[in-house]
Amino acid sequence: MKAISLCAALGLALFALPLFADDRGPILDLDADHGVTLEDGARVAAWRNQIADFAGRDFVKRDAGRKEPGSGRPTLREKVAELNGHSALVFLQQELVCLHEDAFDPLTQGGGCTWVAVMAVHAQREGLKDVNSFFGNLRNSDNFEGVWGCVSDDNTVWWGARNGITFGRFDVNNPQVSGPRLERGRFYVVAGRMAAGTGKVKLELFVDNPVAVASAEVPVNPKANPSLLAIGQERDATNHPGVESFDGEMARFLIYARPLDDAELGKVLADLRERYLPKK
Repeated sequence: MKAISLCAALGLALFALPLFADDRGPILDLDADHGVTLEDGARVAAWRNQIADFAGRDFVKRDAGRKEPGSGRPTLREKVAELNGHSALVFLQQELVCLHEDAFDPLTQGGGCTWVAVMAVHAQREGLKDVNSFFGNLRNSDNFEGVWGCVSDDNTVWWGARNGITFGRFDVNNPQVSGPRLERGRFYVVAGRMAAGTGKVKLELFVDNPVAVASAEVPVNPKANPSLLAIGQERDATNHPGVESFDGEMARFLIYARPLDDAELGKVLADLRERYLPKK
């Protein structure tokens, strides 16, 4: 087993994002160039959060519920031309899970959040219709409260927050914020923003620039109790792993425990496009 990382002497400045005026930077920064632990060649056993002082640190392989041990591990693809030479993790109905139960609960309990992904989609395999998740911390029971990002079977990107008041798919308590259909194999910078507050708050979806492509509202439930955060799947779905997972690639995934303002969001998206997406 080996870990992929730059020498510490190079410094975090090579891949860190701006910490803004109040220094409230991301709580999660998963970077395929750093903190990736490999086994059996290029299979990923763990992906480490680069924010060292946050409770949710390691995203690890999950064998629970799988007939074949290790089959849930994504694969590292290095020096990807479409990413300016950066790496990506390839997910084929696979997942990495942070086993800290409560680390990401506050995201949907009133404080708001922003998530950002540098990602590409492949053709989606058969599973639950139009639910192919690239991240989520939905509770694995009851009304499945939490936050999730997905693509439909035709790769239309969407996301939502579930407040745990009702189960519905989809209803006022479980909105689906749908954007454009993503082109297979092309990398995008996709982001979602949830406003802060305890009444109805806005959810927004962004693709490559800070102008929202879709929005909706959801009533916030401060008592909602999400669960483990998974990358490549909508939850720690040990009852049927891979069924609601996406097929695609992830080069970078960030979460801020607050809604970035328009200027901040624009800066983050521009920085990621500059770093990862070749200029045409």
